Amino acid sequence: MPYADIPGVRLWFTDTAGMDDDTRTPVIFLHAASGTTDCWVNQEPAFTDAGYRCVAYDRRNWGRSEVTDHKAEPGSASDDLEAFVNHIGLKRFHLVATALGGIVGLDYTVEYPNRVISLTVSSSFTGVSDSSYKEVQDRLRPPEISNLPIVLREVGPSYRVSNPEGVSKWLEIEEASRHEITPEQAQNARSPMTFARLEAMKTPLLMLTGSADLLSPPAMMKIVADRIPGSQFAVVPEAGHAAFWEQSEVWNDFVLEFIRGHDE
Repeated sequence: MPYADIPGVRLWFTDTAGMDDDTRTPVIFLHAASGTTDCWVNQEPAFTDAGYRCVAYDRRNWGRSEVTDHKAEPGSASDDLEAFVNHIGLKRFHLVATALGGIVGLDYTVEYPNRVISLTVSSSFTGVSDSSYKEVQDRLRPPEISNLPIVLREVGPSYRVSNPEGVSKWLEIEEASRHEITPEQAQNARSPMTFARLEAMKTPLLMLTGSADLLSPPAMMKIVADRIPGSQFAVVPEAGHAAFWEQSEVWNDFVLEFIRGHDE
């Protein structure tokens, strides 16, 4: 697969370009902290069959992407996304993001609203920094949850029981996901995420969560959805934090129905 050379990093990416590209609306997928482009194997066929061009990439400090300038400031993941879409020549696209990718998706959409046709944020604590939200987050996600082994806190119990092979594959992707970096190499949002910033969003937004998500439970995500005018909110039954992986058919149906309703 190809690399996109942007300032300071080579981003490894996948792209279904080549199948009637001019008629296919692009969908860019943003992975979780526990994932890479490999995690979208259950989405790419469904979205391609539905007529979309699917693009995914390993973000800076993840997967097969390679930092090329270790002395440069890491910038924001939103800046990297903007440089990436310019590199591959995209103007407008749907953005579909999960977990940490959802924080990037929200930040990018607020900063570059003319780029994003629609935004889907799945299983994400959104990065909102308002004290009222942080207080709820601290109550719903105490340290005991964050300190659990990653497979217990991110993959729901129903899936762990019903699909041990799927859990093993998820763990394989997770174990190959993150690079070892110093705090100085980590990226931040372009601006602090606040309710005031999100309330100004005009882009169509779908927020999805799993009913068994320990890290981003429905109550926590709905608080954010309720503050964004016109947003839609849905719950994937029995799914944990990795809802897109655990209940991919249900998850895909939710997202495809949403983005079809906003195609240009």
